[in-house]
Amino acid sequence: MNQFEFIAIEGVIGAGKTSLARLLSHKLDARLILEEFEENPFLNKFYEDRERYAFQTQLTFLASRFQQQQNIFNKDLFHTINISDYIFDKDRIFARINLNGDELALYDKIFNIMSLKAPKPDLVIYLQSSIDRLLENIALRDRPYERNIDPDYLRELNDAYNHFFHHYTHSPLIIINSSKIDFVSNQDHLNYIYEQVFKHPLHSQVTYLTPQ
Repeated sequence: MNQFEFIAIEGVIGAGKTSLARLLSHKLDARLILEEFEENPFLNKFYEDRERYAFQTQLTFLASRFQQQQNIFNKDLFHTINISDYIFDKDRIFARINLNGDELALYDKIFNIMSLKAPKPDLVIYLQSSIDRLLENIALRDRPYERNIDPDYLRELNDAYNHFFHHYTHSPLIIINSSKIDFVSNQDHLNYIYEQVFKHPLHSQVTYLTPQ
């Protein structure tokens, strides 16, 4: 069985990363680390006025994610595996889209200092998805501040995520097309992911999974 101490699951808003993190942590009896997005006091305002509240929203997320990820260095007596529904580097993807000029320059200075001290995952699972599937998932979970999310913003994020992971080399990477998989409702799909990730050797830096 593949041994990973820190697994991070990533994807655009609505890709299913939190659901998969919960399901895998349950199967592995792992410590679950979920992004605390609801504690960001600027998030609602950001979706109402991105340009005005982007900087405050981004810095709040950056500080929260850094503080939370530092806990990964603290060993847990009851869990040997950590599973997170984000990687620290994702913060910069959003910053590149939502900030510019002096705000982006200041953000980058802070991010570069923090990233040196952030833990690096032993494995990253990237849930790639179509815009239609993302919008469908967002509608199903029905978070109030996401109800009027701009599809163009999702497309911009999706392109940015695909570009980022196309060049990602910090950890072994597994890419799953979540538009063609339902690991929440289909136990066979979840078992397939579990088997491929944990019981089959990873022969390359990047692995693509597609359930039969």
